[in-house]
Amino acid sequence: MGKPMKERPTFKHLTVMACLMLLSVWVFAAGMTGSFDLQSQAYAQTGGNVPGKSLGNQSDSDFWRKLRRGQPFNLSGTPGGVQVLIQSPGEEWRSLRNGPLSYWGGLMILVSLAFVVVFFLVHGRIKMTGGRTGRAVPRFSQPERWIHWFIASLFILLAITGLFVMFGRYVILPIIGQQAWSAFASASLQAHNLLGPLFIVALIIMLGVYLKDNIWQKGDLTWVLQGGFFSKGHPPSWKYNLGEKFWYWLLFFAGLAISGSGLLLDFPWLAERVQQLQLAHLIHGGSAVILIAVSLVHIYLGTIGVEGALEGMTQGYVDEKWAKEHHGWWAEEAMAEGEDVVEGAVQTGQPDNMPAE
Repeated sequence: MGKPMKERPTFKHLTVMACLMLLSVWVFAAGMTGSFDLQSQAYAQTGGNVPGKSLGNQSDSDFWRKLRRGQPFNLSGTPGGVQVLIQSPGEEWRSLRNGPLSYWGGLMILVSLAFVVVFFLVHGRIKMTGGRTGRAVPRFSQPERWIHWFIASLFILLAITGLFVMFGRYVILPIIGQQAWSAFASASLQAHNLLGPLFIVALIIMLGVYLKDNIWQKGDLTWVLQGGFFSKGHPPSWKYNLGEKFWYWLLFFAGLAISGSGLLLDFPWLAERVQQLQLAHLIHGGSAVILIAVSLVHIYLGTIGVEGALEGMTQGYVDEKWAKEHHGWWAEEAMAEGEDVVEGAVQTGQPDNMPAE
């Protein structure tokens, strides 16, 4: 095959090229004009000493120092008079977000996951001594279980999408490529922003529902002094031991920090300065990775880690043996106050004669 014939430029092509050249000249001229105007204003502000022209002049050094640090200064003829040309804290925010926050946050989550795996390999599943009694004690009401599972579902979805946004560039992008990752990251971000307000509402409801039993009680420290989760026996506790209360209050404070910073990021016009958004982003990400790391331990102990624990949140009842071993003071108090102990509980299912709620 011969070489393709060169296509001669048509009038249409020449017109487009001329327009592009004129547009480029116009943009260049506008930029030069803006730069000249800025120099003129700076000249007027510094009393005739244009910054950078007279080396060693104190007013010049002050001007460039403010410019580099992102500090506002007056420029006549501009809207509002006070201008910030360089937002240098943005570079500090980027360095913190991609440096310590990502590194230590990712390391914290990996350490928490490794701890759960090692704990399971060493201790195995914590089982009830001597097996089940066949009698069940009511532990969680239906509203308590509903709000728990609702916020748990939101938390998992927000954690996954948030981790994708924070670490996906390093982990997922090399695998699926830039184009697929762009769509994936955009979907994760949109889902995260939409689910965030629902999480805030559910969090406030849950914190109110569970507050009463998570207040400090006499004897809470006994659970820690006797070894807590690492003890050979089962230290006595109330409805929630001190480890579970720690999770509640961590969720309380970190959750509120995540909620407040998340609202500011969802509605950025509420911020007066861009630095507030940068700080909100660091608070949001830092609080989130702490919660995610601790939640891995909470999820493990509440599911496969402790025999019979999950039944309280799925069925509302726990075996009497489990109640007395893990929360002895609460079990005694609950049964003394006339709480129903249901006979005929099957080993892994719902009690046969469980009353309707």
